[in-house]
Formats: sequence, structure tokens, C-alpha cells
Amino acid sequence: MKNFAITIGLVLGLAFGLLASATQSPLLLALADAVTPIGTAFVNLVKVVVVPLVATTLFVGVATLGDLRRLGRLGGLALAFFWGTTFIAILIGMGIMAAALPLAGGVTAPQPTVDVAAPELPGLVDFLLGLIPSNVFQAAVEGALLPLMVFTVLFGAAAGMLPRAEKQGLLDLATSVTKALVTLVHWILWTAPVGVFALSAPVTAETGFGMFRSLGVFVLAVAVGLFLFVAAVYMPALRFLSRVAPAKFFQASLETVPIAFSTTSSAATLPALFEAAERTLGIPNTVTSLVLPLGASLNRAGSALFQGSSIVFLAHLYGVNLPPSAIFGAVFATFLVALTVAAVPSASIMSLPPALVTVGIPLDGLGLLLGIDRIPDMLRTSVNVTGHMTAAAVLAPVGEAGPDRAE
Repeated sequence: MKNFAITIGLVLGLAFGLLASATQSPLLLALADAVTPIGTAFVNLVKVVVVPLVATTLFVGVATLGDLRRLGRLGGLALAFFWGTTFIAILIGMGIMAAALPLAGGVTAPQPTVDVAAPELPGLVDFLLGLIPSNVFQAAVEGALLPLMVFTVLFGAAAGMLPRAEKQGLLDLATSVTKALVTLVHWILWTAPVGVFALSAPVTAETGFGMFRSLGVFVLAVAVGLFLFVAAVYMPALRFLSRVAPAKFFQASLETVPIAFSTTSSAATLPALFEAAERTLGIPNTVTSLVLPLGASLNRAGSALFQGSSIVFLAHLYGVNLPPSAIFGAVFATFLVALTVAAVPSASIMSLPPALVTVGIPLDGLGLLLGIDRIPDMLRTSVNVTGHMTAAAVLAPVGEAGPDRAE
């Protein structure tokens, strides 16, 4: 219902702005400009939850893994598959969107609430040194999310090595904070229809039909990128690294992808994934019991592709140059947040700020993406679920070779 309302807000904002642009009515143009503060307030609401939500979700995801040595060979290979395909997905998303940008044309983006300049990234060594914060609290206050995320990953890994009781205390606290923040995000999203209207109306009033075309190109490029990723990565892996026949895999996908497409939730698809993998594909329980839950927790290749595409698209809207060093930082930040995308609506958008801040892209463009996110959300979740099943099929021979599993 929220997604439908947000879409309605975007459509109304675009329609109102287009009417103001077409008629050049002083009254309509003034009204479009008058709602700008509402859009600013909505963006500020989104910004206020970014730092704590990123920190807690990333900590819980890393600490839950515990001692990586306990995952065993099967778990290690599953992580390698998920992380490797995630990196590839980000690069494909960026590449496809860069190729599609000439079709999007030039439009004026929503004006940033504060001036944001792209940070200077002079070289790889200096960039890597900048990932180590001298003061993690100062990094959080200044919005330097990438160093904060690196510290969170290290802290989460250290917490995962603690005795069970001590680790569980930290996990319980972080989980409770995350749940409270997720509730806050839900409240913020109830205001999203009004916020999206207030963001899109002034922009469309200034740009006219150009914003329609740009958003359409964005959605189409994301869809093409996701299709290409499945065809170029998952299908060859299935063909050459597994014993599963493509026809059987397609049959199993018919049992799972529609659920993922309609619910936009990997977790909600898990029961169907277990049944399809074990009954239709014949994958042993020793594999599915580890790989599928691990995939539902960590595998977000489809989401990562969407986020990579979003970075390039928003950089185009705001005229932000992306030199190689900035792209490296954006890819690294996207990879980290894709590991533990929070379980909230449009989570791939809500977790984009770290990557955007890294390259100096204002967060104000997120409102436009929220308004058109329903279709990309359904598509990327379907790709995520396809990745879970592909990993289980590829790793089935490893699981059959021995009982090496997580404790």
C-alpha cells in the first residue's frame, strides 16, 4: 500500500510540475516552488536515520557470522560466490547505466538542501588510509560513512569472536536498536507520498518532460542490467559448475520467483526455496540448510546492481564527475551495504547514502527513486532469489562430499 501511495505521489508531482511547465502559469509555478521546503524536510528525515541504521545492520550482519573458520569449506565457498557475484553486479549496473545515459538527456536535479562537493580522492594509497578513522564518532558526525562502515565491519568481526554470552548481549542490543530504527523508517515512509510530490513537482516544473524520460530510461536500464547479469553470470555458473539441468532449474524458479516478485522479500521466499531446491532440484539438505539462509541474509547481487546503477544515474543528474578513484570508493561502499540491506521497504534506496556521500552526490535525489522503486524492487528481489538457488546448485557437489558445515 505504501509503495502504491508513493507512486501516486510521484505521478501527481510529475503531472503538476508538467502542467506548470507547459502552461508557464505564474500561480502554478509559484505553488510548485512553494512545496520545496516539504521535500527538504522529507530528505532530512531520511538522512537522520542513515548513520545509526547503517551501523547497526552492518554490525549485526557481520557479528552474526561469528568466527569465519566455523563456516567450513561449504560456507566459505558460499560467501565467495555471493561476494564475487555482488562485485560483478555493481560493475554491470554502473556500466549499463553509463551506456544508457545519452538516452536520458540532460535535466535539472532536485536542488540539494546543502552544498555537497565531491571529495578529492588523489590516489589509491591516500584513499585506503582515509578508510581508517582516527575518531569513529567524528566520522559519524561529519557523515564520513565509509570509514564508519569499515570500523563497524572490524568491530562486528571482533564481536563475533567473543564467547557466546558476551556476543549475544551485543547482538541483542544492536538488534533492538535496529528494530527501533526500522520502525522509524516505516513512519518516515508514511510521509513519503507527500515528500516525493514535493521533490518532483518543482523539478518537473523547471525541466518539463525531461524528467519523465530520464526516470523511464533509469527503470529500463536497471531491468536490462538485471537480465544481463542473470544471463551472463548465473546461467553460465549453473551450466558449467553444477549438475542441475537448465530445464529443472527453470521449473524450480517458477516455484520461487513469483513469490519473490510479489513480496519483494528474500526471507518470505525461503520456505519455497527450500522445497524447490530439495524436491525439484534434488539438492541435499546439508547444502540448502546453510547456503539458502546465508544467501537470504547476505546475498544482494540484484540490489547491488540497482545501487550501482543509481549512483551513476544520480551523478548524471547532479553533474558529479566520477573519476576512477571515486568509482572505487562507491563500489566498495555499495558492496558493504549490500551485504546487510535492512529489511525495510525500498531498503536498497534507504541504504544508498554511504555510497552517494563517498562521491559527493546529494541525497535529495533519493525521493525520485522512491517514487519509481516498485518495479525495480520486484525485479532485483527476483534476481536475489535466483542467486540463492544458483549458489545452492553450484555448491551441491561440495555438500555431498562431506558433512563440513557451520556448527
